[in-house]
Amino acid sequence: MAHPDDPRLSFNETAEIYDEARPSYPAGLFDELFEMLPIEPLVVEAGPGTGQATKDLLARGASVHAVEIGPMMAAKLRSNLPSDRLRVSVGDFETIDIAPGADAVFSATAYHWISRRAQTDRPAAILAPGGVVAIVDLIQVDSPDDLGFFVAAQPIYERFGEGHTGPPAPTRDRVDPAIRAVLRDDQRFGFVAVHRYDWNQTYSASQYRNLMLSYSGTQMMHESARLGLLDDMESFIRNEFGGYVTRPLVVTLTTATVVRS
Repeated sequence: MAHPDDPRLSFNETAEIYDEARPSYPAGLFDELFEMLPIEPLVVEAGPGTGQATKDLLARGASVHAVEIGPMMAAKLRSNLPSDRLRVSVGDFETIDIAPGADAVFSATAYHWISRRAQTDRPAAILAPGGVVAIVDLIQVDSPDDLGFFVAAQPIYERFGEGHTGPPAPTRDRVDPAIRAVLRDDQRFGFVAVHRYDWNQTYSASQYRNLMLSYSGTQMMHESARLGLLDDMESFIRNEFGGYVTRPLVVTLTTATVVRS
């Protein structure tokens, strides 16, 4: 059962903004994935949000069982994508009952919320023999495409206690999603592969404000600090970057096949 302070539930408070702000994914990603699947596959999707990727799974003929922890996010997903091939369950992917036999376990920009053990145990239990686990990550990279914005903006983040921590952003040619090693090191999975797609996203100042507001870290700030950060960042983009910012991104699709249960 999710705790009220669980950061995964922070998205639930901004379902409409999340729906508007979060990007879709490259068509080529789904082309690659569906080449690995049977016709009209059964896909279990972990953390669908409001359907940014779900719509593409449905459009290619999949039946989708989407497991979403936030009830308001789930409601928005249902209203966005009314379909008799979409089943939406509100619950925790790690513990909810899911019948075995799926052709794919899929997750887009959500699998990092799943515990390390469940990242492999759950698809191993859910997938049919030969089934595919397919994990999408949206990775910000170090690139001149942002015209120096993210370095210049760091003092604003730091002023509100939201400065970047951890390793620096990789360059495009060094992108290596963490899930690749997780799957590689589990003998139940084989044929691990990573597909990469350049996927820059450009935002107006107000759009970037909404994107920031859709993040769990921003949602969990105290209200006065959150508003200060958003106001200062929006003004900075308007005044110093001509009202627009490009976020340099690489989308990765990491796939692996169940070779033993």
